[in-house]
Amino acid sequence: MAYSSQGNYYRPSMFGGFSFFPPVIKMLLIINTAVFLLYSFIGSFTMDGVPLRLAFDYYLGLMPIGHGFYPWQLITYQFMHASFMHLLFNMVFGLWMFGMEVENTWGAKKFLTFYLMCGIAAGISQLILAPIIEPSQTLGPTVGASGAVFGVLIAFGMMFPDRYIFIYFLLPIKAKYFVMILIALGVLSVGGNDNVANLAHLGGALAGYLYMLYDIRGFKLKAKVRSMPGWLTPKATKENSGYGDVVDAKVFDIRSAEKDDRGDLQKHIDEILDKISQSGYQSLTEEEKKILFEASKKLN
Repeated sequence: MAYSSQGNYYRPSMFGGFSFFPPVIKMLLIINTAVFLLYSFIGSFTMDGVPLRLAFDYYLGLMPIGHGFYPWQLITYQFMHASFMHLLFNMVFGLWMFGMEVENTWGAKKFLTFYLMCGIAAGISQLILAPIIEPSQTLGPTVGASGAVFGVLIAFGMMFPDRYIFIYFLLPIKAKYFVMILIALGVLSVGGNDNVANLAHLGGALAGYLYMLYDIRGFKLKAKVRSMPGWLTPKATKENSGYGDVVDAKVFDIRSAEKDDRGDLQKHIDEILDKISQSGYQSLTEEEKKILFEASKKLN
């Protein structure tokens, strides 16, 4: 669910530019549910005495290397679930609850790339490490979006570390500690006989963590470059930066637009829109939001 920006508490909000069902999460919910229903219905039929469910598992689930593995399974296994509760927890209590604000902040394209990347990394971890550490987990296919969802949990915990989450709607805990506990439980469960792909969970979490480090450090590097004196900043860097000189919006008065020509006004708006496309609506300052709102009335 989306979250209120007032305070650190975990509570839904349908305003402030946030979507209750952002497009990628909506698409993932629909696809995963449709695949599960199809799997449950067609899987109950047999062909030559063999349940069709086994064909689904063999061709779409993540099979061990040398025992039915195909490259496309690194994607398809993410959309299959073994039971309704497996689907419910991954999609609702994982992806929807924690991914909503991440997607609203990042935008659809970046979120989808991140989600699939974490799922692929989780699958690779399971393929490579399970035969060594958890040989009992290599006897059948791996299914589920848990690895990708763990990556989303990591992203949420790093983006909103002090946001409170209410476990069982009663016990408040900060997001950063909640994620740490989940990872610790995953590590302690490695090697067990619980029929859970713990290595896939940890692989997705690690991929999410590394991506966040790269994303955060990359942003800081861009900020340092932009803060360099003009004569030290390469011309191409200044011209091609997605953020441009958007900070100048703080001194731009939309009410005095008569003093500027229409081209100058459009330039300011384009810079703000570029910032939204790269970092999401939430990255705008209050002044930039005001400029965008006033300009929309001015230009219409």
